Amino acid sequence: MSQNYYGQPQHHQQPPLHDPNAGAGATPLAFYSAGPSTTTHGFYGTGLVNTPGGGGGVGVGNAGMDGASVSGNMSTGGGGTAADGAGYSGSIVAQGPWWTAFGPGGVEGELPLLEELGINFSHIRVKSMTVLNPLQKVDEHIMDDADMAGPIIFCFSFATFLLLSGKPQFGFIYGVGLVGSASMYFLLNAMSEAGIDAYRVASVLGYCLLPMVGVSALSVLVTLDGSLGYFLSILSILWCTYAASGIFVAVLRMSDQRLLVAYPVGLLYGCFALLSVFNVAGVTGR
Repeated sequence: MSQNYYGQPQHHQQPPLHDPNAGAGATPLAFYSAGPSTTTHGFYGTGLVNTPGGGGGVGVGNAGMDGASVSGNMSTGGGGTAADGAGYSGSIVAQGPWWTAFGPGGVEGELPLLEELGINFSHIRVKSMTVLNPLQKVDEHIMDDADMAGPIIFCFSFATFLLLSGKPQFGFIYGVGLVGSASMYFLLNAMSEAGIDAYRVASVLGYCLLPMVGVSALSVLVTLDGSLGYFLSILSILWCTYAASGIFVAVLRMSDQRLLVAYPVGLLYGCFALLSVFNVAGVTGR
């Protein structure tokens, strides 16, 4: 008998580990198994494997859950046993060349890299054909799967062609595109009841830059600072404006406000046309 902190007697009674009065069928606790290898399943289906002689090894076995099992064996001291029922098997495909990363190769069931990045060339082709043929009827759901892969490709091509023609204007293209997209976002949301997000606005403006990319490609071969260049620039402005305003009107259901939408869009593409005709970087550097 001992006393606690307050001076009161305290009795200690430890229950026996094995009750001698228990029936003959009772089995004492066994913490280790000396018999053959047995497998128990952990929380995540990992098999805790007991090897013969008491040496325990940890392995990943087949976790049987409701008649299903996941096959595989990553054990270090033993292996799991297969459970009854249907199994879901998986394998790791052998690695190939570096370009297999852009396809469905690699791990089984893995999506292609371009699809994970949101790059779909079939969607880019459909939207590009809509811009190149602005006279056709525009589907109002064309921008439900808006992406930035096409606009980035077109803007980079536009800047690259200008660079090859002696007009390094990457900064001006980025600045005009950013300010123009933000301005159109606020204007369209103020004019329409449905509203549109900035991502789709930038996507539409980037896709409709495609005719201007063609003009910049011609600037590599001929000089646009002349009558031919002025004519092609005006034609590309009208083309880009008509295509972009048609998409915005179809998506936002603003058919009676197309001229109001086309005016600021035309000013934006007019700035891009000035960049393709004149060397703004050379003028500001003097």
